[in-house]
Amino acid sequence: MFFSMFVISFIVSSFSAVGIMLIKAIFRKQLTVKWHYNLWFLLMVALTLPFVPSRFFYFGTAFTGFDVSGYSGTGVSVTGSWTQEPGNANWLQDFTISVNDSTPPFLQIITIIVWLAGVFAFAIVTVLSWLKIKDMKNSSRYFFNKEILDLLERCKQHLHIHKDLIVLESPLVKSPMVFGLFKTYLVFPVQFSEWLSRDEIKYIFLHELNHLKNKDNITNYWIVMFQLLYWFNPLVWIAFRKMRLDREIACDIAVLQSLGHDCHAEYGNTIINFADRVSRPMNLALASQLVSPKSQIKQRIKTIASFRAESKRLRIKSIAVFLLAGLLVSIQIPFVSAMAGEDQRYSFTGERTSYENLSAYFSGYEGSFVLYDMQADQYRIYNEQNSTWRVSPDSTYKIYSALIGLESNAIEATNSEIEWSGEKYPYDAWNKEHNLYTAMKYSVDWYFQKMESRIDRKHLQQFVKQIDYGNADISGGPAPYWLESSLKISPVEQVLLLKAFYTNHFGFQEKHIQTVKDAIKLEEKDGALLSGKTGTGAVNNKNTNGWFIGYVEENGNTFIFATNIKSEDHANGSTAAELTLKILRDKGIY
Repeated sequence: MFFSMFVISFIVSSFSAVGIMLIKAIFRKQLTVKWHYNLWFLLMVALTLPFVPSRFFYFGTAFTGFDVSGYSGTGVSVTGSWTQEPGNANWLQDFTISVNDSTPPFLQIITIIVWLAGVFAFAIVTVLSWLKIKDMKNSSRYFFNKEILDLLERCKQHLHIHKDLIVLESPLVKSPMVFGLFKTYLVFPVQFSEWLSRDEIKYIFLHELNHLKNKDNITNYWIVMFQLLYWFNPLVWIAFRKMRLDREIACDIAVLQSLGHDCHAEYGNTIINFADRVSRPMNLALASQLVSPKSQIKQRIKTIASFRAESKRLRIKSIAVFLLAGLLVSIQIPFVSAMAGEDQRYSFTGERTSYENLSAYFSGYEGSFVLYDMQADQYRIYNEQNSTWRVSPDSTYKIYSALIGLESNAIEATNSEIEWSGEKYPYDAWNKEHNLYTAMKYSVDWYFQKMESRIDRKHLQQFVKQIDYGNADISGGPAPYWLESSLKISPVEQVLLLKAFYTNHFGFQEKHIQTVKDAIKLEEKDGALLSGKTGTGAVNNKNTNGWFIGYVEENGNTFIFATNIKSEDHANGSTAAELTLKILRDKGIY
């Protein structure tokens, strides 16, 4: 998962950075300086996409071709497990076939370690930058010259700025700068009022106040955050360097527009004078400085020298180019959506829930157990965190696959046979004709795949959304989408959905509900009837995910349960079922 996200983040960030730079170059003359700067905010939107939960931009099966989950189809290896007892419960046997994960596990670990190391290293650099600002504040003194402060107030009124500023003089700075998230500081070199003219001071005030008006002090924090997350992509660093230059130019032009055309020479000279005094600007990522690196000063001065009032037509063109760039960013959303179908968490706020420690049953496994007492209307949950974590349902989904097959007339209760194609599978039980009951008993993948091939894909998608099945993502392929692929569900959701199925909450045909109930009946003991379905997830021939979900009907009450276990190589449906039976027995339920 992390490796896939890393790759997608790199692709999205590179594509967006290069795309925006190309658009800026191609439409250079159709953009105002302000919109040159505004285009970079689309890059920030693009950099955010990989971290947005997929439910906010889910497109169903429309973009199946973008699947980058790392799972590349089913293998033919036998990974099923056979456990014959207790009580001659041969239904405990569980069949599955492995899917291939193209990403080696060690690569996931190495990627995480390298990425975290990079984030840590650049975080240290950021902290050092913040400490410099702190030292600067500590060594500064408040500026009290009333004449200059009155000039600042007039400049604020001119730009309609009402926010209070803290004006300081510092011996550590050579160039005026503005910074601060909650309090805004405007810092000047010491005794600046003695060697700057009033006009020069006014120009500087207007420049820094325009930074404040554009909330550039807040933008600085976003830039630093994205540079930390994307430290591995030099294109992102280049893009943000260009963004900072465009921001300074946008502020320069905003000052000239507020002053009038005849002031541009004096304003440009003010910047040049400061550039002569400052051999090298301080490396303060969280501050906006008047003087940028000298390599950028030339471009700023050229822009100031060629300043012309922007026409309404140019502004309209700029908006059109911005929308074009927005389209460029938005076309990546389906690509990101295909990747984002992985780990998700269900928000469970059920009342009448008690959490208990059943870790003794889960020795050697990471897992969760959810039990719902229908008569008492009460949930009992082991491992709150894992109970809401969505994982592949594997063969437990076949309960609902059977239901949609009946509801859509892909099969009928009295005529559910499907002919075997002759393709050899690793289980003898699979290599023959099956009906719904035998296919459910032996968990025959090809039966349910062939049955669903008779159903319109859009109808299938509507069905999983109608019953609110986990993340409702059936875009995975070429392996069955329920088999360690795109479809995910949490143990809590399994129980909620089984409850809805058992009570026919969705109003399906009662005879179809009853047919599926009959198909998942397992055994009866002492007047209690056990129904359910196992599921095993196998990746690269290792059983990593085990399910047992179902319900016990006894003495007029029904207990609905879901057990999920995970491990590196020995978690399967049979073990999940054995574990569940022990819990139910010890609770006196079955």
